[in-house]
Amino acid sequence: MYLEQLKTSILAILVLSVVTGLGYPLAMTGLSKVLFPVQAEGSLIMKDGKPLGSHLIGQPFDDPKYFWSRISATSPAAYNASNSSGSNLGPLNPALLAAVQGRIDTLKKADPNNRMPIPVDLVTSSASGLDPHITPAAALYQVGRVARLRGLSESEVKDLIRRYTESRFGGLLGEPTVHVLELNLALDARKP
Repeated sequence: MYLEQLKTSILAILVLSVVTGLGYPLAMTGLSKVLFPVQAEGSLIMKDGKPLGSHLIGQPFDDPKYFWSRISATSPAAYNASNSSGSNLGPLNPALLAAVQGRIDTLKKADPNNRMPIPVDLVTSSASGLDPHITPAAALYQVGRVARLRGLSESEVKDLIRRYTESRFGGLLGEPTVHVLELNLALDARKP
């Protein structure tokens, strides 16, 4: 009787391992590729058949002629999708205050004539450290620098921001956002 129970248990483990470890994941992957092909492949943004990034994960931009993203708190590299995390630094932590002041200094050095208040999302990271969006206010803060370095008028750059501003989900949830990579790609496509 004991041997029969052991055989049944081992058989159950093997069958359930195959079903839940192989069958179910393969079925869900196949189904997702049929129903949601773009999302199943990582929501990639392609140009000339090459992936440039993902619609879901931010990228660092530090060239002044581009719109800059939020700060990434992931390590060892910025926007490291395998290490999604915030900084977990409290509001009075000296390391957070130093990081914010460093970013403020960088923004002011890149555009010393800009007297607008710096939006908070340009000096802090998101909870995941991977956010590909900034607020419209953060994009508008950068208009003067980007327009000047690209040889475009501020109104042209503002029009691009309006075009790449995503509205609230369902018109109710969240806040409007601007996808930084898509906006920068649109800038590259619009050479003066």
